[in-house]
Amino acid sequence: MKALSKLDEIDRKLLRLLQEDASLSHAALAELVGASPASCWRRIKALEDAGILKAIVRLVEPEQVGRGVSVMAQLRMKSHGQAERSAFEAFLLTQPEIVECYSMSGEWDYLMRIVVAGVADYERFLMRQILNHPNVATAASHFALSQVKYTTAIPV
Repeated sequence: MKALSKLDEIDRKLLRLLQEDASLSHAALAELVGASPASCWRRIKALEDAGILKAIVRLVEPEQVGRGVSVMAQLRMKSHGQAERSAFEAFLLTQPEIVECYSMSGEWDYLMRIVVAGVADYERFLMRQILNHPNVATAASHFALSQVKYTTAIPV
């Protein structure tokens, strides 16, 4: 894997540009970073092969598709055994409302961001899906009032 310290300034520029607009052509990228299109293609391919660049996606505006409410939910497990955690994590992967999930240190075991249409939808999801899971002991929910900052771009 290409180590972060081995990324040169052109690699870093490519990463910043692609995080802003992944639809840029190799020719456009080449012009912006001062390299040839072929060189940009090779660099991008190397960054993909190294696992630095992941999937190319388009971001969806949640409110425009009826998912305007974000809830941060903290979960505590009944058991911390590997089998129970694996089963719960497999369950999480099947829930499209959960768009982010982190295994945490400290008082809570998991922190999730859940997107729903409204409070009633979240209540149904929480009661029927999350709290109904046999490995979940308790949950705490925090509703986002507004989104102050959101980015998928990683500083490079």
